[in-house]
Amino acid sequence: MKVGLSTYSLLGAITSGEFDVLQVIQWIADNHGKHVEIVPSGFTLTDNNKLVSAIVKKAKETGIDISSYTIGANFLTASEEEYHKEIKRVMKEVDIAHALGVKLMRHDVAYRTIEESSLENLDKDLPMLAEACRQIADYAKKYGITTSVENHGRHIQGSERVQRLIRAVGRDNFKTTIDIGNFLCVDENPVCAVKNNIKYASMVHLKDFYLRCERVQPGEGWFPTSGGNHLRGSIFGHGDIDVRAALKVIYDSGYDGYLSLEFEGMEECKTACRMGLDNIYRILKELGCNIEQGIL
Repeated sequence: MKVGLSTYSLLGAITSGEFDVLQVIQWIADNHGKHVEIVPSGFTLTDNNKLVSAIVKKAKETGIDISSYTIGANFLTASEEEYHKEIKRVMKEVDIAHALGVKLMRHDVAYRTIEESSLENLDKDLPMLAEACRQIADYAKKYGITTSVENHGRHIQGSERVQRLIRAVGRDNFKTTIDIGNFLCVDENPVCAVKNNIKYASMVHLKDFYLRCERVQPGEGWFPTSGGNHLRGSIFGHGDIDVRAALKVIYDSGYDGYLSLEFEGMEECKTACRMGLDNIYRILKELGCNIEQGIL
C-alpha cells in the first residue's frame, strides 16, 4: 500500500490561488505522500495537453506515483442523446487518464436527491447505468485501465447498491473506489460497509466526518444524511468514524493498493492534510504495518 493525497483535499489552496496543481504535487511529496490522485477541480485537463505533460513530469521529478484520475459523471440524463453524449465525454476522459499514465480511473455514475434515491428508482435506472459503465470499462481496457464507481451521489452509495452495479456491469476492470466516510451519507456503518466491499476495491479514499444524530440542522458547514442525521467533514482521525477499525479491515483484507486521503472539512486545508497524513501513518504503524520512510 502507498499513502497519498487527492488534489481535491487541497482545493482551498487551489481556489485561493496559493497553489496550482503542480505545487500541490510538490506539497504532497514534501509531506511524505507517496502518490497523488488527480481530481480536476479548480483546474481542468480537458484539451490541456500541456498541463497533463507538466503533471507527469512533476510527479516523476518528485518521485511520487500518479495513482488515479478521478472525475464526475451522471448517466441519468434528460434524453437518450444526452446519455450517449455523456458516455463519449467520459471516454475522452479515459484518454486523459492514459496520458497521465494511470491504471485507475474513477467516474461517478448517477446523482439523485435523497427523496429520489429509492429502491424502485434504482431498479429502473440500473440497466442504463450498467450499460454506460460497461461501455467505458471496455474502452478503458485497451489502455489497461480499471474504471471504478465510488460510493457517492446518494443513489449508488450504500455498499449493497455498489455491489449490484458491479455485478450488473460484469467486467473484471470495473470495480469500486471505497470512500470509508461516504457510507455515513446514507447512514451505513462505515466499518461494516468497508468489510462488505473491500474485495471489490481498486482504490480506497480515507475520509472522516463529525456525526450529529439529530434532526435539527446544527449550523453552517453541516449537511443532512439520507436518514436525517448531519455530517461535517473533519481532519482524518478527529471525527466520529472508527477509522482505526476501518484501516484494520483494509489491512487485514490483504488490500495492496493506494490509500488516498480526502479532506473536505472547514479547517485550513494544508494543516488538516498534514495532520491527516500523520494520523494515517501512526494508525497503520500501530496496526503492525511495516512502514519505512512513509512507504507501506
